[in-house]
Amino acid sequence: MTIHKEGYTSIALCILFIFVLNAVIQFYFPQAYFIKWVIYILSFLLFVTILQFFRSPSMIISPDETQVLCPADGKVVVIEETEETEYLKDKRIQISVFMSPINVHINRNPISGVVKYFKYNPGKYLVAWHPKSSTENERTTIVTENSAGVAVLFRQIAGAMARRIVWYVKEGDEVKQGEQFGFIKFGSRVDVFLPLGSIVKVGLEEVVTGGQTVLAELPKKIAPVKPLKQEDADDAFEAVAAARPVKNTIKKKA
Repeated sequence: MTIHKEGYTSIALCILFIFVLNAVIQFYFPQAYFIKWVIYILSFLLFVTILQFFRSPSMIISPDETQVLCPADGKVVVIEETEETEYLKDKRIQISVFMSPINVHINRNPISGVVKYFKYNPGKYLVAWHPKSSTENERTTIVTENSAGVAVLFRQIAGAMARRIVWYVKEGDEVKQGEQFGFIKFGSRVDVFLPLGSIVKVGLEEVVTGGQTVLAELPKKIAPVKPLKQEDADDAFEAVAAARPVKNTIKKKA
């Protein structure tokens, strides 16, 4: 296990803060042994917390185009059918994973393919489990399409503590399943929008691991075209009839 590059600055600032704090305590309260030991213990806990937050565990990932891998460590908090309105503009299965401050915050590509869409949206910092965080918080939206033409949309969403989203992809990039596409600092959430017909492999409240847990299996066929409503069918028939009148082939009785 190594330390992620996004943590270098934060760890350096943490060390500087701990050094200054302990120096001040030592200078102004040299005989306050109890206070000094409390500060030592709190400093150690702070350093370990920051260090483990930016850990980057090594893992072996076997890409599988039929599966959608979990993009982040955390806990599944949403599984529902919903309308995706930003890019896909159709019904999808949404799976949301909440990342607490103690989780690894590396974000990994759920599928291999080409990035068809990317957008960064500045916004609010509601708690990550708030229903409106998916549409109102600071976030990025990424759509990757695999070789079979199946598109999966996923979002990095900043939470109340997370104030910085980092991404490493752009439109047109070819990405590989399980590779890093971004990082979110200090608590956040990732939403994944799957095609209808996908077979969900996780349950609510399930603890998942980024790049390892299979969220779902993609449908073998792309969802069929939605049937026309009756009024739309009538309008279409009238338009065709007006452009090309239908000849009456029914003979009248003599």
